[in-house]
Amino acid sequence: MTNSSVSPAEIAKFGRLASRWWDPFGPMMPLHRMNPARIAWIELLLRGPTRILDVGCGAGLAAESLARDGHDVLGIDAAAEAIDAARAHAAGQGLPLAYRCCLAEDLLAEGLRFPAITALEVIEHVPDPAKFMCVLAALLEPGGVLVLSTLNRTRRSWVVGKLAAEYVLRMLPVGTHDWKAFVTPAEMAAMFRAAGVRVGPTTGLVANPLTGRWQAGQDMGINYMMAGFR
Repeated sequence: MTNSSVSPAEIAKFGRLASRWWDPFGPMMPLHRMNPARIAWIELLLRGPTRILDVGCGAGLAAESLARDGHDVLGIDAAAEAIDAARAHAAGQGLPLAYRCCLAEDLLAEGLRFPAITALEVIEHVPDPAKFMCVLAALLEPGGVLVLSTLNRTRRSWVVGKLAAEYVLRMLPVGTHDWKAFVTPAEMAAMFRAAGVRVGPTTGLVANPLTGRWQAGQDMGINYMMAGFR
């Protein structure tokens, strides 16, 4: 693990949450509410059904949604508990979906490439974001699309994404996020370019405080998504 782009502590943290991943009112409630907006924006970038690698898939929230849209999805995660939960949830649903407990580096060593890669709410949890981005870029086929989502490092994200979400509203377990590890859009774009990926569209993700529903928009002060192309 010491030479990889993952943190053993982060793997253990999310592995402990695996049994509650699919509870829409549990510790992953923000992801459940955010997911439709994330998937809708990703679909705008894809030209019909394709093969997708979902890196850091957890228990499969985004992976299942993409598979239901007709994509051939491979979800990978380093937390065995999360992969077990993903497989259990997907069992018997007949989705074009597979899971592996492995690192992105493992797929790279096998010579695999993908036309589309997603890494949603992952980069803020890796010890070396730039290295992680290079691994993702190396896994991307020429002409492929890479999509990441994360939290911006702003005062507002500290208040809303860290203080309120973890300590006040208890929407997330305390310690889920390290605000210092949040990535600004400028930093993300620089990592895309350094990895040989052309920066594409970017969008904010904003929650409606009255309905709890999320939508894509111009406000990137807290959550945002960025796409890149080879």
